[in-house]
Amino acid sequence: MKQRQWQGWGPDEQAEQHYLVQPRALAGGGDVRHASEFLRASGWRDKSKTGGPLLMESPDHTVRVAYDPYILPGGWTIHGRTGANGEWSAHLGLQTPVEIVAGLTDALTRPRSAHAPNVWAPLQEQNWHTRFADQNYTATSPDGAAWMQYRQDADGSAMWWTGAKDEQGNGWTAHFTPNTPMHLVQAFSTELAGPDPVMRPRGRLPHSAQIRTWSVSVQPSQLRAWQQARITTARAATWARNSTRGTRPRTTARPHTPTGSARTHR
Repeated sequence: MKQRQWQGWGPDEQAEQHYLVQPRALAGGGDVRHASEFLRASGWRDKSKTGGPLLMESPDHTVRVAYDPYILPGGWTIHGRTGANGEWSAHLGLQTPVEIVAGLTDALTRPRSAHAPNVWAPLQEQNWHTRFADQNYTATSPDGAAWMQYRQDADGSAMWWTGAKDEQGNGWTAHFTPNTPMHLVQAFSTELAGPDPVMRPRGRLPHSAQIRTWSVSVQPSQLRAWQQARITTARAATWARNSTRGTRPRTTARPHTPTGSARTHR
């Protein structure tokens, strides 16, 4: 375990011990607010009941994001409606790292890219191993701990299946219905394959022999500043989108009302 120290501390703050964890897929759930506060800053409505599970709803009422740690197996449920494909859903286990969950939930707040999505591209860029067998296409991380699979059964049913597990069996799984918008699945796979470590506070480290950790000392004000920067980014993007809609030129012509007398021709 390596020790790192952040510079620029103020004189009146006490540093707190955190850990950087790799691979991120085995880092444990993390702070749910990493995802929920971004949605709230993007104009989503908090429909949660006091003391109950988290429930967020999109401004157009077409998508709901829920997190419930009080039931078994518990975890995240994202449910959406689209005009062409009908309803879709995604279910992610309790220990899915929130940074990976946010890959999907952040993408829900952004306009879809004009480029065709490719779920496998982010994985291949990080040297994941891919194979095709029995109608299933699978990508596996270089350390073998994480996977992403599009599986199709003999009866024609299909789904996206993904997750991560260490040698002791600790980890998580998730699945997406086959009609989940592809750009959302790609946003998820991008964060799943991300090489950067994620941060966890002391006492929240998973018990796994397959993770690598670095101890870091962080001020509370630094943590708040990083969280606020993420929220500010969401608010700025939301404001920009709303401003664009408000100033968008009219694309439909007004009905023409002729002046004076008019003659009907048959």
